[in-house]
Amino acid sequence: MSAPERIPPRSVTTAELLAKGELKVRGRIREASNAVLYCSVSYEGRDAFCVYKPVAGERPLWDFPDGNLAQREVAAYEVSEATGWGLVPPTVLRDGPHGEGMCQLWIEAAPEAELLALVDGEEPSEGWKAIGFAEVAEGKTALLVHADDPRLRRLAVLDAVINNADRKGGHLLPGGEGRLYGIDHGVTFNAENKLRTLLWGWAGEPLTPEAVSVLSALRDGLAPGAPLATRLAELVTAAELDATRARVEAMLVSGKHPEPSGEWPAIPWPPV
Repeated sequence: MSAPERIPPRSVTTAELLAKGELKVRGRIREASNAVLYCSVSYEGRDAFCVYKPVAGERPLWDFPDGNLAQREVAAYEVSEATGWGLVPPTVLRDGPHGEGMCQLWIEAAPEAELLALVDGEEPSEGWKAIGFAEVAEGKTALLVHADDPRLRRLAVLDAVINNADRKGGHLLPGGEGRLYGIDHGVTFNAENKLRTLLWGWAGEPLTPEAVSVLSALRDGLAPGAPLATRLAELVTAAELDATRARVEAMLVSGKHPEPSGEWPAIPWPPV
């Protein structure tokens, strides 16, 4: 009699782990302005660490009166996945120990070359892009620069699409195997132009052919009835979804990275 066929165990996806796993709070990240909890998550033999941001711990924002930050974080992940660039860690909306919130895979930052720097002089050296001047001491300024890195350039395009109002240096996480992630996307998708970022180095420059191809695919994905548009409609308002479509179209028409409007500070504070 032959032995019964052994069925290999089913592989649990990261999305399943985050959405269905048991969350255990291990600590709180005190530096955050809203409740950010460091958790472990376990499901069917797979374990990981994650960040859980309950809606109940969000501070109201007068200029983001609709929806909540958790939904916007998930919306940013959905758009990132649609680009194929994988710039935002896996993120889901789920119930947790303190109610509904955002749950995102924890990324352990890998040591690598600097992405941001303060330098003397008025022009960046080769391999760097200028952001602007910053006061480093009374009467003394330095040039703030970011690396001329294709990963950062992709993130600059994503931020322009989702209208990121808070791209700080501390929101850039180099991962393993050369990956780069952006985190903290709660203040995104506003119907008004609120782009504030440290990644202005390519402002006004032509988009790369890769970016144009990605934006063209996003335009199709954001069409009414398309899967991405249907998913975003569950997370942001109709006006915000229309504004997202308009931003994508504007970049495709101009063929360039957007520039600061001059109507408000273009760089978030503090920058890191």
